[in-house]
Amino acid sequence: MLTKRIIPCLDIKDGRTVKGTNFVNLRDAGDPVALAAVYAENGADELVFLDITATVDERKTLIELVRNVAHTINIPFTVGGGISSIADVSALLNAGADKISINSSAVRNPNLVNELALEFGSQCIVVAIDTRWISVEQEAESRDNDMAQTVPRAPRSLPYAHIVHTHGGRRPTELRTIAWAKEVEDRGAGEILLTSMDTDGTKAGFAIELTAQISGAANIPVIASGGAGSMEHFVDVFTTGKADAGLAASIFHFKEIEIPALKGYLREKGIEMRL
Repeated sequence: MLTKRIIPCLDIKDGRTVKGTNFVNLRDAGDPVALAAVYAENGADELVFLDITATVDERKTLIELVRNVAHTINIPFTVGGGISSIADVSALLNAGADKISINSSAVRNPNLVNELALEFGSQCIVVAIDTRWISVEQEAESRDNDMAQTVPRAPRSLPYAHIVHTHGGRRPTELRTIAWAKEVEDRGAGEILLTSMDTDGTKAGFAIELTAQISGAANIPVIASGGAGSMEHFVDVFTTGKADAGLAASIFHFKEIEIPALKGYLREKGIEMRL
């Protein structure tokens, strides 16, 4: 049986680690280089670094910060934010990243997934999918107004679907999440980073049903993100959710759960972990 992975996430804004709820109300969580070093020492299996405003600000990922983090850690390191070309990926890999994560650029140009997988190998191409459960009517209205964060919930009587969002969760697309996950796998992605915007930062648990649907259908690893608040939530996402890895931020940043204790707990529950 393959071991499951525990992955802390560093959401970066203005060079600092931040964390919010449902992708808004960000608060400072510390220095990313210092946090990365702690996680590597404490047994994290991998680290994800997401420059969450790079796409919105129309700039590239913070290369120097990536280099500093890479020099500090000895675990696999995934970097995302503002990546839209072979040159961008090459620069980040040269700066020390092991894998790169794309979201908005993949939606804008799906062939980019094929190109990057061909150039660098699927093993280092992660497609991040930020998804929200909204009505089809709301999705269309949100795209027209470009106000995904502020459009109120539609009545539950309307058809609902998991909709892919881009630009740090600010823009809904026409893409349905499950179909998009299958497409990026077919195009050569080596891994999917699935973030539920509905559960993000709530500490109420991962989006188990959606994660299980995608993990059950995918032939590539799925990283579940959004909603971790207890050790039991990781048990749920690894068993019922069928995820290959669990990603979290605030519970690790603010020391609500320590990684060694979490791994020990999961082992006691019969889940294979690398200690």
